[in-house]
Amino acid sequence: MEAPDRAAVPGPDGAPATGGTQGSRASGGGTAAHEVPAPPAPGAGADGPPLPAGSEVTVRLVKAPRPDKTYPATVVADDGTRVTVRAPWAGAARDFGFVRFEPGDVLTEHFWRDRWYAVKEVRAADGALKGWYCDVTRPARVLDGGTAPAAGGAGRGGGRAGSGGSAGPGARATLLVADLDLDLWCSADGRAVLRLDEDEFAESGLTGRDPGAAARALASLDELERLAHGEGLGVLTG
Repeated sequence: MEAPDRAAVPGPDGAPATGGTQGSRASGGGTAAHEVPAPPAPGAGADGPPLPAGSEVTVRLVKAPRPDKTYPATVVADDGTRVTVRAPWAGAARDFGFVRFEPGDVLTEHFWRDRWYAVKEVRAADGALKGWYCDVTRPARVLDGGTAPAAGGAGRGGGRAGSGGSAGPGARATLLVADLDLDLWCSADGRAVLRLDEDEFAESGLTGRDPGAAARALASLDELERLAHGEGLGVLTG
């Protein structure tokens, strides 16, 4: 299952994009190599100054070998390590079994420049918390408007296509995140904690290609699951 911010749901993977049940989505590529951007150098902190609150950014989720997914979002905060953005669910209603994404839902998404995951808080139009959708990823990178690489694909919820190519002065920055297939869902009450897409991760071939990255990915999923069963994912997003 593809997370919502990616293909059809913003992170709530703009949360999952395609339907399916936990760990059930078939991968189309077997051991096809995932060409993903390298993480920032240790201690890099930021790829430039922090993004100003209220500014518009393009979130680009690298899904190789599948097409990248892009969608617009508004910066809530950026302390130089964690970037928090907000975006509405733009697509049609989608029921994933464990959560239903609907027009009017709002996703507040937290990305880190030094952690191997992203956490998306999903709320209904009336503000009620639905839960948290987590993506295991490489550390996020921020590219300024003049260096954003070409990107295509549907936006959150498949609602709009992303734009790419060279950008002129003053163009919005791009938040670049390389997805590593593993996901986790935690319901608002903490009772439902689901590890997702482990089959897809196994089929990706990352363990053989880059065992270090694969180990970090699995450790990150374990960390998210422990937090979900313990203190709660709110400790990461508060």
